[in-house]
Amino acid sequence: MPLTLAALADDAAGCTRCPLAETRTNVVFGTGDPVTDLMFIGEGPGAQEDEQGLPFVGRSGQLLDRLVLEELGLTRDRVYIANVVKCRPPNNRDPVPDEIAACRPYLESQLELIAPKVVVTLGKFAGQLLLASKEGITRLRGRSYPYGGAVLVPTVHPAYVLRGGAEPMAQMRADLVRARLALRDAGSPLAEAVPAS
Repeated sequence: MPLTLAALADDAAGCTRCPLAETRTNVVFGTGDPVTDLMFIGEGPGAQEDEQGLPFVGRSGQLLDRLVLEELGLTRDRVYIANVVKCRPPNNRDPVPDEIAACRPYLESQLELIAPKVVVTLGKFAGQLLLASKEGITRLRGRSYPYGGAVLVPTVHPAYVLRGGAEPMAQMRADLVRARLALRDAGSPLAEAVPAS
């Protein structure tokens, strides 16, 4: 029987591959359109995500939703959103290499099943993982990269934008425009969405 996102989510719900399983409330697998051309990947769930079992539902998620609507004309039900690790690291600390490695097969399967034309990574962990790079996000962002049959656009994390003011906001907006152009170049109907004015 072929693997589906639903079966993968069921498997992840019982995952005990790393110690994060001991402290989570919910596995935060992913949400959105399972056949979309555009996928966003963050680093890990925060407290509200852990509580609700959904990615990017706190302040960072609200900002992401607003910027995606303003720069791409899309709502979250038309894209797919996931994280590198599916369980919240205690006290919102950064995920460690063993946790990232334990969760990596889930993310790789999500990417394979959704087969997006454009992948936007949010923050350094997702960008570094998928690009196999040790470069910081300020060096990685600002351009597009081939990623399998897709295009990868790294950008800053929305939490950084909330802390950092005008410059990170401008960077994220520019990267989202880059993602929209990549969708257009890939012939995706998502590129025809009208950005919010």
